[in-house]
Amino acid sequence: MSEEEAHSLTDMPVSGMGCSVLVLNKNYMALRIIDVKRAFSLLFRELAEVISYEQGQYYNYNFESWRQISELRRNFEPQAHDWITTVNFYIAVPRIVRLLFYDRLPRTQVKLNRRNIYARDGNHCQYCGKKYPSNELSLDHVIPRSLGGPTTWENMVCACTKCNAKKGGKTPAQAHMTLIREPVRPKRNPAIHVHLPQERYASWRQFLSNAYWSVELT
Repeated sequence: MSEEEAHSLTDMPVSGMGCSVLVLNKNYMALRIIDVKRAFSLLFRELAEVISYEQGQYYNYNFESWRQISELRRNFEPQAHDWITTVNFYIAVPRIVRLLFYDRLPRTQVKLNRRNIYARDGNHCQYCGKKYPSNELSLDHVIPRSLGGPTTWENMVCACTKCNAKKGGKTPAQAHMTLIREPVRPKRNPAIHVHLPQERYASWRQFLSNAYWSVELT
């Protein structure tokens, strides 16, 4: 496979590029979720292999053998896969890849953003404890910014409109309010669970016990 073909795997604007790929270490333990571009980069550089679930069993493929079997699957079961299109061929998006040389990938911190804070708190107001749709929640600085409170994982929580208005520019103690739990920085991405129920990722279940449902997303 030429360098030009390898680059075309990630240059084509196709739906397959929006998929996620589970990464296992050499011992078949789940590490994290990566995007398709990074998965193909690992495969092309022979740093990983594809793990494919077929009729109740798992099979291992290097990049070239996965490319060849993709041609057969394109003819006989095209609806069973997401696809990447290059100038010369189609290739199925792998659901799982296994690292061949590294036990772990470099760890990255979970991004501090609205989506991840809502996921960490489960869309529950951290003062009254009730669950709300995202559009009925806001972010609250536990120690208000006006009092020097930082914008950090440990100082931001979900709050419903009513509780946020009641607290205002005060600390919880000043407002006579209590947090239902202390906010902390999550060690793994709290929003990963949104991917798991999808049928396309059914092959992940063998590798994801309850302890792995928060596997890190990059």
